[in-house]
Amino acid sequence: MEFLVLVVLPVIMLMLGVPIFVALIAAGAAGMIVLDLGSPNQIHSAMFGNLDSFPLLAVPLFILAGEIMGRGGIARRLVDWVLSIIGGVRGSLALTTIGSAELFGAMSGSSVGCVAAIGRLLMPALTSNGYSRTFAGSLICSSGCIATIIPPSIPMIIYGVAAQQSVPKLFLAGIVPGLLIGGMVSIYLLYYARKTNIPATEGTSIKRFLTATRTAFWSLLAPVVVLGSIYAGVATPTEAAGVACVYAALVSMFIYREMTLQELITTVLEAGKLVSQILIIVASAGAYSYLITTSGLPGKLVSLITSFNLELWMLLIVINVILLFVGSILEPPAAILILAPLLVPIVGAAGMDQIHFGIIVTVNLALGMFMPPFGLNIFATHALFGVPMPALYRGILPFLAIYFAALMLITYIPAITLAPLRLFGMK
Repeated sequence: MEFLVLVVLPVIMLMLGVPIFVALIAAGAAGMIVLDLGSPNQIHSAMFGNLDSFPLLAVPLFILAGEIMGRGGIARRLVDWVLSIIGGVRGSLALTTIGSAELFGAMSGSSVGCVAAIGRLLMPALTSNGYSRTFAGSLICSSGCIATIIPPSIPMIIYGVAAQQSVPKLFLAGIVPGLLIGGMVSIYLLYYARKTNIPATEGTSIKRFLTATRTAFWSLLAPVVVLGSIYAGVATPTEAAGVACVYAALVSMFIYREMTLQELITTVLEAGKLVSQILIIVASAGAYSYLITTSGLPGKLVSLITSFNLELWMLLIVINVILLFVGSILEPPAAILILAPLLVPIVGAAGMDQIHFGIIVTVNLALGMFMPPFGLNIFATHALFGVPMPALYRGILPFLAIYFAALMLITYIPAITLAPLRLFGMK
């Protein structure tokens, strides 16, 4: 009966097209009644209690910061700066997409926001430079996920809250994986550009680089302000997210002068719509997580998996498969809040470092953002740029393979994530 209520019921509802938050609340309420775990009124407390978290406040603030940066000229200047460094290289525009995603991710942590901001700037340039619309859309769709991995990362914040782990440590552990994935994709892009004879863009020069650096100075300072304030101990991740919003608004309005007060208000309202979609899932996932915890299912799962005497490497394969499957259906916040109460005790019992596990979860769910059939970035790319869905499904396959190879390296070489923590004395 527990399995039917906790797993089968929400899965059937999702397959029928019921909104995620409705399915989670319904499963939570039904479970409390059917399993006789107490009054359904406790669901209300669990929902609002899940939102009553200071670190979670960083999520809407980083989303707002990303929206302002995308509309206020900051993202465009970052693209120009990256292109000033690698211009003249065959495939430089594709490489610029990756570099810009890394920089944009270091300021906002929003995958869909990265697809929108970077894609609007680079999609016309990529197609005019000889890339097919399918390849350009697939590149933008997949590169947006780098913003999920490179800190500050919204999934890392939510994992830190759900698993009670240090968010600054997760941020530090995510730097090398984010750069590793960007590097692996860049190697493929260089190969692809040479294979398909993509023409080289305008060559770079010291003068061009210095001009772009001067123009983008305030844009480049944004990740320094955000991450520097966290690691210098001046601000918590939540406070740094607030600083990012204020900084982006001031630069966009008074330095670059590409955003008026009315446009800022419109941006805040539109960001609020996106935030509300995420936070209602977070709240409903709190009800479902409460049901899972109260039912004792995590302890039973730990006992069951322990009875199989799986080696750690086999256990990680099983967990990766689960995360990839769930990540291809649910958005990262919902996936983390549902799975963390189940998986964290299991990996803890296996002796695995939970910071390392948090990065594995983040990379899996980033991959799920552009995994067919329901990856959110696929829908965003289709809606923004009109690339047909079947073409996108085919076009993203090479990028899925690269991300999967990087995931295996990150999973089975813990030093990739933990070495920076040891270097700075945080582990």
